[in-house]
Amino acid sequence: MVELIECVPNFSEGVNSEIIDEISSRVKDIPGVRVLGIEPDPDYNRTVLTFAGDSESVFEGACEVMRASSELIDMRKHQGEHPRIGAVDVCPFIPLGESSMEVCVDLAERLAAFVGDVLHLPAYLYGNSAKKSEHKLLSNIRKGEYESLEERFKSKSEFIPDFGPCEWNENIARFGATVIGAREILIAYNVNIDEQDARVAKSIGSLVRSSGRLIRNQDQSMRTKGLLEMVQGMGVTLEKHRISQVSMNLRNYNITGLHHAFATCQSLANEHETEVLGSEIVGLVPLAAMIDAGKWFFGSENGSESEYVEAAIKGLNLSYLEDFDPNVRIIEWAIRNE
Repeated sequence: MVELIECVPNFSEGVNSEIIDEISSRVKDIPGVRVLGIEPDPDYNRTVLTFAGDSESVFEGACEVMRASSELIDMRKHQGEHPRIGAVDVCPFIPLGESSMEVCVDLAERLAAFVGDVLHLPAYLYGNSAKKSEHKLLSNIRKGEYESLEERFKSKSEFIPDFGPCEWNENIARFGATVIGAREILIAYNVNIDEQDARVAKSIGSLVRSSGRLIRNQDQSMRTKGLLEMVQGMGVTLEKHRISQVSMNLRNYNITGLHHAFATCQSLANEHETEVLGSEIVGLVPLAAMIDAGKWFFGSENGSESEYVEAAIKGLNLSYLEDFDPNVRIIEWAIRNE
């Protein structure tokens, strides 16, 4: 069995190409690592870096991302539309093929220890690596974002890092904190809405996400369940493109697929008397997820793999913001073409 681990650090720089190139090049220089994607987003001021390889090579690559980001990114100056807690907001390890989740859990703990013991910065564990049940979800750790970190450190409570210092200092003020974990493949998927203020996008995000939304009546409240299972969602503005997005994480595409999320957002947008302007996948996507969506749009089970992929790209309008190249954006095809 060939061990193959994917790592997808999201670091908080999406504008300065010199910083993005420097962080990415440190990973490219490591033997045994294949960089599969570098996706900066100026509106989010965030870059999604995707690389894969054997566990030790990937671990070394993740350490370099942490080290480089701590040197090059100053969170005190950071502004962007996407929630974030630090210079490397999140860094998940994902098993590919027949690789085990246990290997990824071990990598996450080792990386968190590196951040805490070597870089002397705070690290939290989430997902399958979480030490506390309330830290399973990234959104729970990231609540309040970077701006609330200092106050949360002072209050101690459940927000003490799993690794690294828990006393606020100049280095933490510059870097923030990082969230590291092991998880199954997740699809970061955004649906574009024809509006600029994100009013409709935020409403749709609250309706589709699994956690739903709060309904209030004076001093009482209750939570109503969301429409889609295993989905996180929110609405954000993309000023550069003069649109908004329903930004989602599809945590299990076998339960809620790309086409399901897209069609639901499209239906809700129509109810709000606005339109969907295509969609985008952030990072890489499993071939199976594209084939499932392609079958929906293709309309039959008699198509070929390439026909289903093309139908998914067209049906989801994945090239609305920028060209979607399946040879570099589908995990299996990107690895095959390396």
